[in-house]
Amino acid sequence: MSDPDAAARRRTPPVPIPLTLLTGFLGAGKTTLLNRLLKDPALSDTAVIINEFGEVSLDHLLVDYIGDNMVVLQSGCLCCTLRGDLVDGLEKLLRDLDNGRVKFSRVLLETTGLADPAPVLHTAMAHPYLVKRFRLDGVVTVVDAVNGEATLDAHPEAVKQAAVADRIVVSKTDLADHATTDSLLARLRTLNPAAGVLDAAKGEATADRLLNCGLYDPARKIPDVNKWLAAEAYAAAHDHDHHHHHDVNRHDDHIISFVLTTDKPIAAGTLDMFLELLRAQYGARLLRMKGIINVTEMPDTPVVVHGVQHVFHPTAQLERWPDSDRRTRLVFITKDLPQRTVQELFEAFLGAASPDRPDRAALTDNPLVPFGGADSRA
Repeated sequence: MSDPDAAARRRTPPVPIPLTLLTGFLGAGKTTLLNRLLKDPALSDTAVIINEFGEVSLDHLLVDYIGDNMVVLQSGCLCCTLRGDLVDGLEKLLRDLDNGRVKFSRVLLETTGLADPAPVLHTAMAHPYLVKRFRLDGVVTVVDAVNGEATLDAHPEAVKQAAVADRIVVSKTDLADHATTDSLLARLRTLNPAAGVLDAAKGEATADRLLNCGLYDPARKIPDVNKWLAAEAYAAAHDHDHHHHHDVNRHDDHIISFVLTTDKPIAAGTLDMFLELLRAQYGARLLRMKGIINVTEMPDTPVVVHGVQHVFHPTAQLERWPDSDRRTRLVFITKDLPQRTVQELFEAFLGAASPDRPDRAALTDNPLVPFGGADSRA
């Protein structure tokens, strides 16, 4: 006799598994933090993927606990193998989970210190199967208080790791003097004003403060969009930034964050064209974008967008607005892409005559929005 409940369960898509990316430059203290987190009962049902760099596997030997839910990638830097080793590792975890060989409810992925986080995020956001089974919970970046500023000066990858983070863990503050730590903290707040900054030496980097920092918290029926966007933090940082002179030779002085808002509903077709042109023209310089949008055709069910460079996560429609604020709000973190460029493109689409036929003159008259420019190949 068939079980109708079992058949219904098979037809129901599984709840997406939260995926947390743990990154940070070489020597920042990622493995130390990972060791500490793995001993926390809150991570007892977590699968861990550790990346290896080079032919000799060393990193996993530094991890005290290796259980059935541990996957070690040994073919090199994640940013070079995302379409192979990383996809295989994630798919293996899913097969083992679906076949009952392992049990886990979240995945923690540690990258090599040399990794650009963007390609790893692309895998979770754009792979046709993985995007259905995983949801990005957040990016946790570890920064060394002793060498952090020198690392940011020397390595653009370290700057990107900090810029796209949802949480920043500052390690080794017990080994650095107060002036060095304070200078680093001020720099990190300018680079990424919305990320929560936690001091590892003071025990602040606990699982409950690092996890569930994405849009979807399983404990809430309606996502906390305001907390996820942190639009006020970006706006305040942008206003503050106008009053300070910067050294243009510093890597992080090429990165800015800003917020665009409008009270005007946006037609679905106009939204699609804006996102497509933004991605095509400026994808390489768009480190991260998040937003909630009031769509003309669906005024009571806002749309959430999330992009990392030229890859955009499929848009998600919320059941209802989380509060009384129904403005469209878009948060941007960009590299060598001025706010004016994005804002004028956005305003041009808001003034489009039709969602199917935007006012091309409004776009071509804007010298900052070139059609077929260099960035269109991004």
